[in-house]
Amino acid sequence: MKLSENALLTGHAAGGMVRRGLIDRKAMLAVVDRTTEMFDVRKGKRDPEAASLSGGNLQKFVVGREILREPGVLVASQPTWGVDAGAAAVIRQALIDRARQGSAVLVISQDLDELTEIADRIAVMFHGRLSAPLVATETTREKLGLLMGGASAAPVADIPRRSEANTDAVGS
Repeated sequence: MKLSENALLTGHAAGGMVRRGLIDRKAMLAVVDRTTEMFDVRKGKRDPEAASLSGGNLQKFVVGREILREPGVLVASQPTWGVDAGAAAVIRQALIDRARQGSAVLVISQDLDELTEIADRIAVMFHGRLSAPLVATETTREKLGLLMGGASAAPVADIPRRSEANTDAVGS
């Protein structure tokens, strides 16, 4: 699909892309243009097929598209995976800005530098157990490493494994 169609899939209710049941192509292209400019998405033409972008540029587009929707809650899994250092800095700052503007932002990442740079609190999941959140500025890589390796910490919650989960509770 083209980037504009990709934007329409998740943003059809916002941004004026659909009016009175009709798709507004200009509004779709405006989302592509805004995302491209703000997140430095490199592309050969204005509205290319998503598959024609490099992995890093596609990642920037997807993250940018979602951030620009100004969601109340944003869950970002590995948001800077596959992008260059400059793009990673832009994405990280956009996540910080989104949180400062009132959104709840949950970042799931294996990159400890990323987490300590952008998070207020960090929790570690190990074998279905979520640790108590730690204040990011007061923790160390060593403490996080120990938690990642299963060091004992008071868990906040046990996350049921799929085989133990009540299917109604997990929605599958």
